[in-house]
Formats: sequence, structure tokens, C-alpha cells
Amino acid sequence: MLSSPFPPPQDQAIPVSELNRRTRALLENSFPPLWVSGEISNLTRHGSGHWYFSLKDDKAQVRCVMFRHRNQYLDFEVREGMQVEARAIVTLYEPRGDFQLNVETLRPGGLGALYEAFARLKARLEAEGLFVPERKRPLPSFPRAVGIITSREAAALRDVLTTLRRRMPSLPVVIYPTPVQGRGAAARIAEAIGIANQRGECDVLILCRGGGSIEDLWEFNEEIVARAIVASHIPIVCGVGHETDFTIADFAADVRAPTPTAAAELASPNRVELAHKLDRFAARLARDMQRTLETRMQHLDHLAKRLRHPGERLRQQADELAHWRQRLGQAVQGQLARRRWQLAHLAARLAAARPDLARRRQGLDHLGTRLTRATAQSLAHWRQRLASLEAHLGHLNPRAVLNRGYSIVRNEAGEIVTRASQLQMGETVALTFAVGGADARVLDTHAPTPETG
Repeated sequence: MLSSPFPPPQDQAIPVSELNRRTRALLENSFPPLWVSGEISNLTRHGSGHWYFSLKDDKAQVRCVMFRHRNQYLDFEVREGMQVEARAIVTLYEPRGDFQLNVETLRPGGLGALYEAFARLKARLEAEGLFVPERKRPLPSFPRAVGIITSREAAALRDVLTTLRRRMPSLPVVIYPTPVQGRGAAARIAEAIGIANQRGECDVLILCRGGGSIEDLWEFNEEIVARAIVASHIPIVCGVGHETDFTIADFAADVRAPTPTAAAELASPNRVELAHKLDRFAARLARDMQRTLETRMQHLDHLAKRLRHPGERLRQQADELAHWRQRLGQAVQGQLARRRWQLAHLAARLAAARPDLARRRQGLDHLGTRLTRATAQSLAHWRQRLASLEAHLGHLNPRAVLNRGYSIVRNEAGEIVTRASQLQMGETVALTFAVGGADARVLDTHAPTPETG
């Protein structure tokens, strides 16, 4: 049990503001947010956006306030005398001591379960991606035919047909009659959408019915209808109820129209607008053609001014040819004169640079004599040098030494022996004489004497 905000009785008086503050705290702590049902009366929409009204039944009433940041999210129109259910906080308005409800949200009375079912289905289908804009298809600008899915007795059918006749009388219309209210109507609506797709008679479909309560429109909140709309390969315009009515079919459709009449306007071209547009295009085309003709005529006048008689042009070209002939002759004569002057100049330079052949020949003879003499002297010098070198080579020739009685001794390895210490007892040596050679065996070696080193 919640403790009371009031202290034990005391003789000391408290201000009214303190009393109201404690009373408000007691009320807000004692009552959690709860749903209260009743009829709206004395509804006042303040300039600040806040709403002030009373909820009443046949026995009592209570003051209510709903602030702007709460009421702006309601998806239905609140009217005087409407039965509603309000989720509210029980409180006290301290400045006046008024007992009141601080309303957080409203829903039509007795329809809470339907609205909750609507919200749950909408959230689930939205999570599956059935309502994403990327999935939805554009409406054809000039459909071959328009299909209407609704009841034959529906007032919406008459509104749609009237609108289509007014906008485009020649547009074919195919009606797929189906009940739009009552048990089993949702399955019949889905079946009609499937039939229209199988036949392929239309380029766009209008799913419509007039306004009504949420119970009357509930068939358009069924999942089977939403999935049939999504599965349709023909674009669907949904015009169900009034502008403030929203159904699951509106979210699933390719285009949502606020009313059946608006759905017919979205699905069909307007012949008046098309005629006006055609007139504008025709006027623009005429202006462009006129502007083009004027431009071409002006260009033609310009070309006519430039046009000359062929004889005059031939005379002009003959004059130009004579002028160029004269200039060419002058250029040739000038070029010949320059070439003659250059030739004379070069001849003078050649004469000045011509050598004295007799003197050059005499010098050449003199040089020949000197060359002969120098060659003979050089040959004598080199013969003498060669004889001297031959004499020196003769002294250095090993054969000359051998001729004087010496010989060359080689060991078994073929090395020349110059010392007795290089030989071993019994070793075979090869002897080379001035003429011929011989093999010998070492019987003994002798140490060097002082005289031989």
C-alpha cells in the first residue's frame, strides 16, 4: 500500500498550494496510467494546439487536457459527442484545484481491439517490405482500359464511373463486381484481383468503396487483401473511405487515393487537360515553324546579296589570273638575276682560290728527291743496326756455348740442373751437346769448391 503524502495531523495550517501539490502527488502515485471510456463534450481546441474537453457518461464527467505534442499524432478526427477511450494519467491542476485527466492518446470507443489488430498487422507486413516505395509501380499515363473492383450497389461505383466519363469518355471500363463488406468479403476482393490479373484486360485497377466506420471498412484491413494487392502485376489505386480513413489496403496499393473519386482521377487521363496540352503543343509548334521560316527567309536574303553573275565572277577571276601572271614573271626575273649575281661571285672566289700548279709540281719534285735520299740513309742505318744485333745474338745463342764444349743437363723432370745438390745418387739425367745428346746415371756428386762457388 502506498504511503500517504500527508503528515500526521498537526495544529499548524498549510497553504492551499501545498495542499494541492500533495493531493496531486497522491493521485499520480495512487493511479497508474489507465484507459477511461466516455463521450467527448465541451471540446475546445486552443490556439496553442492543446485540447480541453470533458469525458462523460450518463452518471458523471471529468475534465481532460491533451497537449499538442500528443494530439498531433492521432490518425482520426476527434469530434464533439464521439465515444472514445482515453489513456490518461489521473492528476490535479494545482492552480485551480481541478481534478482532471492528462490524456496521452485516444482511440474510438469500443474499437480498441480492432485498432490493436490493425497496428499489429500493419507492423508485420511493413517489416516484410510490403509497403516499401521501391516495390510500388507507376501508373500508366494512357491506359488501354481501367478495371474497377467494388460492389455493383456501391455509391462509390457511380462516383468513379461519373468521374471517368467526365475525364475520358472513350476509355473502356471493366467492372469486377464483388462485395466490399460483410463476412467473406475480403476473400472475394482478393479473388477479384486475381481474376483481373488472369484476364489481363486492364492496365490499371481501382479498388474502391465509400466511407464508413472502422467495422464497415475492416475487410480492407485483412491480410489476404493486402497480399493479393502486392501479388498483382497490374498497378492498383486504392480509394477506400474518406480522406481521413486509412486501411492496410491503402499502404499495400501502388497509389493511395483519399476518395473513390480521387482514385478515378489518378487512374485516368483528363481529356480537357490533354486537349489544352495539345493546343499548347500546336501553338508552340506553329511558333517554332514560323520562327524557322523567318530565319530561313532572312538567311536566303543574305545569300541573295552574296550571289553574283557568273560572267562577272569570270572577269574578276581573269583579272586576278593576269595579276598573278605578272607577279610570277617578275618573281622569275628577280630570281634569275639573283642567281646570276651569285654565280659571278662564286666564280670570282674560285679564281682567287685556284692553286699554282707549276710551283706545286716543283715543290713535289723536290720533296721526292729528299724522300729518296732520306730513305737510302735510313736503310743503311738499319742495316748496320741489324748486323750489330745479329752479332750480339750470336754471343747469346746457347748453341754457340755448346760448340765450345759445354753441355746442358736435365733431370728426370726435364728441369735444367745448375747445381750438384739438385741430383741424387743413381738418378738418370739427360745430356744435350752441340750435336746430339745422351742419357747418364749419377754415380756420385761433389761439393762445390771455393773456386766454383
